[in-house]
Amino acid sequence: MTYSEVQALLVAYGRTIGLTGLLGHSLSSMLTRILVATAGLNHCPGSDLDNVLAAILSVDSPADGESTGPDILNLLTSGTYGILGGTTDTNTGPTIITGDLGLSPGTSVTGFPPGTVIGTQHITDSAAAQAQLDLTAAYLDAEGRAGATIVAGNLGGQTLAPGLYKSTSTLAVSSGDLTLSGDGNDVWIFQIASTLTLTPGRKVLLAGGAKAKNVFWQVGSSATLDTTSVFKGTILALTSITANAGAVVEGRLLARNGAVALDSTVVTVPV
Repeated sequence: MTYSEVQALLVAYGRTIGLTGLLGHSLSSMLTRILVATAGLNHCPGSDLDNVLAAILSVDSPADGESTGPDILNLLTSGTYGILGGTTDTNTGPTIITGDLGLSPGTSVTGFPPGTVIGTQHITDSAAAQAQLDLTAAYLDAEGRAGATIVAGNLGGQTLAPGLYKSTSTLAVSSGDLTLSGDGNDVWIFQIASTLTLTPGRKVLLAGGAKAKNVFWQVGSSATLDTTSVFKGTILALTSITANAGAVVEGRLLARNGAVALDSTVVTVPV
């Protein structure tokens, strides 16, 4: 079994014994909590706990330089874009995009200037069309990944380890910040069936050396980064993406079929 699969198994087993709060901890920490919770209980060979222990023993610990979590998404040519829209790209205020700006198949880009693009603008050209094809391939790859840990509602106040996470509805970061904790090779992929929302001032934070280039948010509808929010990772949205006044993004805002709307936003393609 993979690291992510065992992680999901431990979370599921924890729920069967009434143990919550495992999500976001390392395998060793999860196991310690489970063993403490089940201390003194008799376990027969072939029991659920024995199966969990066998699964853990089947996982090789990541060596230095190896990642935990799912395999990284290959964005191909869409990876150079800070902004990629399908219908329109619009901007209000002194937005700064460090990376390329693209639009395909739409033709309307407004607000540059006053917005600044430190990169190349590809408006309804062959490069933008190819980037959309590559975005679609990456989106479908992310959407089709199996073995996810289920999450729901509000991720604010949580710390998540590397892994594949899935929401069957909407997902938000509100009532607290979200921390992604891992090293520089670890990967996070979020599968979101509907909308993604960061409420005003909320943040996605990275800890332990985690890098924004390894964080991906597949959004089945539209995404909104509200005023002064701070976001890490690449959004691959089926429809539209809106970044309201003062939002700061280390990542990419890539929309397949809809608009990307910015307002005094800073977007930096991660390296």
